[in-house]
Amino acid sequence: MIRVLVAEDVRMLREALVALLGFEEDIEVVAEVDTGDAIVRAALEHRPDVAVLDIELPALDGLSAAALLHERLPECRVLILTGLGRPGNLRRGVEAHVSGFMLKDSRPQDLVQAIRTVAAGGLVIDQQLAYAALDVPGNPLTEREAEVLRLTGEGATPRDIARDLYLSYGTVRNYLASSVTKLNARTRMDAVRIATEAGWL
Repeated sequence: MIRVLVAEDVRMLREALVALLGFEEDIEVVAEVDTGDAIVRAALEHRPDVAVLDIELPALDGLSAAALLHERLPECRVLILTGLGRPGNLRRGVEAHVSGFMLKDSRPQDLVQAIRTVAAGGLVIDQQLAYAALDVPGNPLTEREAEVLRLTGEGATPRDIARDLYLSYGTVRNYLASSVTKLNARTRMDAVRIATEAGWL
């Protein structure tokens, strides 16, 4: 019997997923949670073989929770089920030791088979997402440009960044300008969005 934990904040989707898995003779849902910060606690209590996690969860996102779960309960394998088919999320998932990545518009039987594959030690990656990740060009940003852009995305002003990184205000503005140009972005925040979705921040 494959023991499964489900983490999904939309109640209708979570209950539908639990009901779907309940029809399978070899799968048992042992825990369901609606926030990211409840995942590790529930997993330690119920010891699932597979955790099916959404990415966009309140309190803690699914990929961060997956990384924590790998540290605390490495025998529990993680299958990400998401509506966000971004290549950057796939890269983060690999770093978090995720075993599977499925899009929410996948067929139900494909999800069930993915759970079985992951439970058996295999890897599953949605083909559409894999091709999208391969199509993303290499990171054009320098390490410093990425750092300045990441801080900008977190709400820091150029003056804040200059102070914190011991740079001149003009240097920070130059890093931001070069980032916008390299990413063909319209604004600084557009550059943050592009770099985040590509997995460069």
